[in-house]
Amino acid sequence: MNIGTPAAAPPDLPGEFQTPALRRRALQAITLLGILVAIVLFAPGLGEVRDRLAGADPGWLLLATLLEGLSYASYVLMFGPIFCAGLTRRRSWQIAGSELAMGSLVPASGAGGLALGAWILHRGGMDGERIARRSVAFFLIKSGANFIAVAVLGTLMALGVGPHLSLWLTALPAAAAALSIAAAVAIPRLGPGLEAAPGASRFRRATAATRLAVTSGAREAVQIFRSGDVRVLIGTFGYWFFDNAVLWAAYHAFGPSPAFTVVLMGYLIGQLGGLLPIPGGIGGIDLGLIGTLIVYGAPAAATAAAVLAYRLILFWLPLILGGIAFNALRRDMPSGGELASCAPAIAAQSA
Repeated sequence: MNIGTPAAAPPDLPGEFQTPALRRRALQAITLLGILVAIVLFAPGLGEVRDRLAGADPGWLLLATLLEGLSYASYVLMFGPIFCAGLTRRRSWQIAGSELAMGSLVPASGAGGLALGAWILHRGGMDGERIARRSVAFFLIKSGANFIAVAVLGTLMALGVGPHLSLWLTALPAAAAALSIAAAVAIPRLGPGLEAAPGASRFRRATAATRLAVTSGAREAVQIFRSGDVRVLIGTFGYWFFDNAVLWAAYHAFGPSPAFTVVLMGYLIGQLGGLLPIPGGIGGIDLGLIGTLIVYGAPAAATAAAVLAYRLILFWLPLILGGIAFNALRRDMPSGGELASCAPAIAAQSA
């Protein structure tokens, strides 16, 4: 990923997003990815996995790459209307694409990308409180499709639709997902809490600000979703569906795929490995996906090959496309009050 030279970066760009830090993170992530590939290629006992990789169908791998591109485009599509109704397509691509590039390098399920986006929006004139609310809303909306899918699919599979699996693998995840959705909807009932008193400690101020952002952001997420904005609905569904479809297509590249419902159910649980503090989630997501999908009955060798292909696509495509967006952004960084005009549209949407 060519992320430019230090001289090209704005002087106030946070240190973790300056070129030296990004190069260091990229090196760490590529090293971990290389170790993962080396284990698959040379470790004893994985001969069947290597045979699967050697017989890969390039057509299915190309389809998987195109599907990841559609997932990337879906993220960009829903970014603008959630954060700023007046954001131009170019700005939306620059900021959202940069976030996805950071997601390939920074762990914690995209938190690093959202942090970069928040800094850019603030530099462009959007106030911090609104950015915090919308970041929470954005995270809940883009994650919500997974939980809704697991709640619905798990219930249907528990009732006998699709492959026969135990209630531990169907009803239990469905119930957990439904409870998570109910908890997110109920968060606004906690209220914003009391403002930190003048002279309060930094911890107390941070706690008060976090509670305000989470409760108001959760309320706005529900309002945004209920507004029925087509870009938000299509973007949310596409970001989730196409990323799942990448894994499904990767399976087909190495042989028969398990039922799509199994891929969908295993996807969310396996993705929890991305919460581990590992650059790009490399290793955590992979082991989580492989273990979960095997528990759901997917063949071990095909699963290992499919997840490796999925990981390579998931790492490189957003990094390359997002790196282009990040370079364009650094050459034309928003400043002053450029994004202040977003406030009236956002305020009206939140009313």
